[in-house]
Amino acid sequence: MEIDRWLLEQHSQNPDLPSVLRFYNWSPAAISLGYHQRHQPEHWAEIAKTSGLDIVRRPSGGRAVLHQGDLTYSLVTRANLGTRAQTYRKICEFLIQGLAALGIDLNYGEAGRGYIHNPSCFSISTDADLIVADRRKLIGSAQVYRKESVLQHGSISIQPDYELLRQLFGHDVAIVGLSELLIDRNILGLTAQLIQVLTTAAAKCFDTEFNIQPLSAAELSAIEANH
Repeated sequence: MEIDRWLLEQHSQNPDLPSVLRFYNWSPAAISLGYHQRHQPEHWAEIAKTSGLDIVRRPSGGRAVLHQGDLTYSLVTRANLGTRAQTYRKICEFLIQGLAALGIDLNYGEAGRGYIHNPSCFSISTDADLIVADRRKLIGSAQVYRKESVLQHGSISIQPDYELLRQLFGHDVAIVGLSELLIDRNILGLTAQLIQVLTTAAAKCFDTEFNIQPLSAAELSAIEANH
């Protein structure tokens, strides 16, 4: 996520730079905390140690996310899409259209009054999240702004570890994995197909072309030098 932060800083210094869309997995798996999430349950440190999890902090807001069996997306673009709520929905269109190409209909969740008191992002669906028909969450997203630029990134659940989620959050989490919705496809093929349909949908939604390629060695060195 330091790369996400760095890309946002670069874009904020020159909003005419092209939009950047990234996808990545986590190794090792990790718990990411929202920027303003100051407290975490005491037992998380022991679970992280025994399960080989990192605990990191996101540059964006929201609550904790377990990055295990998921695909993270990251989009940096101009923040000229209206209000922040309108920007959320405009960006989320590529997620909705991409998943529709796989035969999955998504809707927005509803804001919950208890959200701020819940440590888990996936325990409560807000109007910034995308859920399936039975109200289980498939995608949780968060944003951060810099000048005229915005970073929106989020977790797309593919094959969640329900037992580990229960250990962390103390209850069953209303999350669904893409592998459960598309049981006829293997995980590696499913992830590759998901990236492809989302990249195609993003190109249409933002009227631009996205190239699927890693950062250069020079870009990675610049990030490491500044952090």
